[in-house]
Amino acid sequence: TLLGCHGNAGNISHRVNNIMWLNRILGVNIMIIDYRGYGRSQGKPSEDGLYQDAEAAIEFLVSERGVNPETELVLFGRSMGAAVAVEMAVRHRVRAVILESGFTSVRDMAQRIYPFLPMSLLIHAVEARYDTISKVGNVNAPVMVLHGDRDEIVPFKLGEELFEAASEPKVFYRIRGAGHNDTYYVGGEPYFQALKEFVSSTQSGDR
Repeated sequence: TLLGCHGNAGNISHRVNNIMWLNRILGVNIMIIDYRGYGRSQGKPSEDGLYQDAEAAIEFLVSERGVNPETELVLFGRSMGAAVAVEMAVRHRVRAVILESGFTSVRDMAQRIYPFLPMSLLIHAVEARYDTISKVGNVNAPVMVLHGDRDEIVPFKLGEELFEAASEPKVFYRIRGAGHNDTYYVGGEPYFQALKEFVSSTQSGDR
């Protein structure tokens, strides 16, 4: 079962086509949720709130669907969702973690967008941290990092840094010619096959 943690833009309705192809090619069950404040979910988004929502999804899969996280649950986080997936993987033993178009931290992103502002001001101006790079090394599961080398929102370099910080076993997949929101369109069949091979290769107790 793959639990999808989507990015900041849009909601689950914008991921239907991607979910269809993941289901068909990978042959996995897929659950995706809208965090609070997204789509039809009530509430206001916050970093801690998004983590709570992902926790609730895992609890549902375990208690209502009988999923064994360690052997049957793959976390798939895109962009901001990569931070959510990593947080869950630190809290729970899972089969594998896939991080696509992820960033290292909000601070790193802010530095690249507003390089002229003092760091002290940036820290106070941004409430959410999503400090993924400090956590990913503690993930006790195989990790796959994918990133488009023409990503116009999250620099490719941040994806490389996230991969470097992850512990073994890990795999990096460069999506050649892909930006931030067209990864599976541009990646095509090789992209999906890379995902399938990674998921198929993971086994309980690899770490």
